[in-house]
Amino acid sequence: MSISNNVGSANHESTRESTRIHWFKYASPQMFFPIAGKLIPWFATIAVILGVVGLYVGFFVAPTDHQQGDAYRIIFLHVPAAWMSMFIYLVMAFWAAIGLAFNTRLSSMMASALAPTGAIFTFLALWTGALWGKPTWGAWWVWDARLTSELILLFLYVGFMALQASIDEPRRADKAGAVLALVGVVNIPIIYFSVQWWNTLHQGSSINMKSAPTMAMTMLLGMLIMALAFWAYTIAITLMRVRCIVLERERHTDWVKEILGSKA
Repeated sequence: MSISNNVGSANHESTRESTRIHWFKYASPQMFFPIAGKLIPWFATIAVILGVVGLYVGFFVAPTDHQQGDAYRIIFLHVPAAWMSMFIYLVMAFWAAIGLAFNTRLSSMMASALAPTGAIFTFLALWTGALWGKPTWGAWWVWDARLTSELILLFLYVGFMALQASIDEPRRADKAGAVLALVGVVNIPIIYFSVQWWNTLHQGSSINMKSAPTMAMTMLLGMLIMALAFWAYTIAITLMRVRCIVLERERHTDWVKEILGSKA
């Protein structure tokens, strides 16, 4: 009986190890490249469909706010963009940390591919916030705690990309960027909790995990759909960008030469 159990346990461990090895092979740029190419059309299509639906719900279905009127509808771009600006930074820092700790090439490439999209969403959040702030506060910009920390987030994205671009050797550039990304993570909770920690003009969150939403369900639905659209867009564009980075960094390998030769 014990021999049977030992054999079964050994087979189970062998299966787990085989599965682990199976998944680890996709950490190779060569294995990841074709899979990324197959996923891009799917996520791009999802992003377009959800984006159209989300904008329709936000601008045509959601009711007019009784205080801000139709000016509030900018939140269907502003809030999801602000969410994504913080989320992408955390994901970027995660991949950068994996690349720094385990010296994996693809992880560092993923971090580099995420940075431009995160910067775009941060800029979009700041820009739409200014459009919303003018009729609400009477000013395009105030040195509010959340606005200021979001602006710092934009500087962190730009700094990450500039630092990597200033170093010719890719591996050294990845390590330097990873250190900056990890240091900048401290800014994310500052952005999120700024309206609670300081007396700011920026309104608090309308979505709280501890209580029911304070907005109409159609408003919430519109924002969530747009957030999913931005999420799908981020995946699609990041996969496109990481494929370009792979081709650039692996251009001396035989498999990349074969791909480029077949497209010539």
